Amino acid sequence: MLGPGLGTTWHMWDRQIPELTRHWRVLRYDLPGHGGSPAHPADSTEALAARLLTTLDGLGIERFGYVGCSLGGAIGVQLALAAPHRLTTLALVSSSPRYGSPDAWRQRGVVVRTKGLDSLARSTPERWFTPGFAEAQPAIVEWAVQMVRTTDPGCYIAACEAFAAFDARDSLGGVGVPTLVVTGAEDDTTPPNEARALVAGIPDARLAMVPGASHLAPVEQPAAVTDLIIRHATTTWQESAAGPPPPSPVIAPVPQQPSAVAELESGVFAAPDRDLYAAGTKVRREVLGDALVDRVGAETDDFTADFEDFATRYAWGDLWSRRGMDRRTRSVVTLTALAARGHFEELAVHTRAALRNGLTPDEIKEVLLHTGVYCGLPAARSAFDVAQRVIREETSTEE
Repeated sequence: MLGPGLGTTWHMWDRQIPELTRHWRVLRYDLPGHGGSPAHPADSTEALAARLLTTLDGLGIERFGYVGCSLGGAIGVQLALAAPHRLTTLALVSSSPRYGSPDAWRQRGVVVRTKGLDSLARSTPERWFTPGFAEAQPAIVEWAVQMVRTTDPGCYIAACEAFAAFDARDSLGGVGVPTLVVTGAEDDTTPPNEARALVAGIPDARLAMVPGASHLAPVEQPAAVTDLIIRHATTTWQESAAGPPPPSPVIAPVPQQPSAVAELESGVFAAPDRDLYAAGTKVRREVLGDALVDRVGAETDDFTADFEDFATRYAWGDLWSRRGMDRRTRSVVTLTALAARGHFEELAVHTRAALRNGLTPDEIKEVLLHTGVYCGLPAARSAFDVAQRVIREETSTEE
């Protein structure tokens, strides 16, 4: 099974297919809203892995080898943790135990929600390819740009949430399948030190570095990547009691019906016997961002500790986790209340939160217009100044 990266389609593996299908039956897939796959978003690697297992069940495939690039690699780690008895071999290409910071991924989602994918698509070549390759292969560069540009924005945003939530650093020891970690020597998106972290954490893993390759190594250096996959998979298949799979190619999209795992993981609500502080900290970080929560934690002392504990448990662990309203609606209520009461410092914090929770700048504008009529024009004017500044900061595409 071949897993693609965010913004790519299964065609990123085209140059591996002729050689791989000489040895194995091959399944490759598109992520939701990418290429030919229906736009049914999935915002966690757990949900994506569950859909893939459903696909394999439908095809009558019990055991399989998996190769994943970037987000496809994160899905591969999740498969190895959730269904270790089904994997015979694992290869992680341009992958990491944690892909950057959750804040950065959620901000990227805000930019896509407000400005679309065009500017992100145009910056794709510098993230995916070495400069020399991009200059020598303009047709491939344009193909890459068009892949990103034609992705469903809602599914792209959901995938950003999956990246934000993915952190396998403490669970890599549970990956019990022989693993090859492949990294491009010039990959600045998932640098080689991230690959080394995977190898250090996975008990049976080895590292392969591909010279002259950046993030999309299977496209930039197809022969080298193909050879690495074949050598690794051949060895591990021979060691597997299951033996090699039958040699006929299969290409199929991921089914989009929710699975039991996806249903469980898609909720934001903790169990009834949850620890309010832990649940509140999780929700607070998801809504406000790690940087702000870390700053508050650093500034908390003996005098303010009880208040912060109270706020975390009851504002975030209880109120923001209730089932009665979704987070978008809670953001609308919060913006209105803060503007009406003149709490403009908190309004800036919750304008950022509203963007993370899915409100667009136009929707925030409508909230503040409505507030102006019912709560007073001076308060709304000040609120507009604060919100405009925050929106400009959060939706900037400058590095």
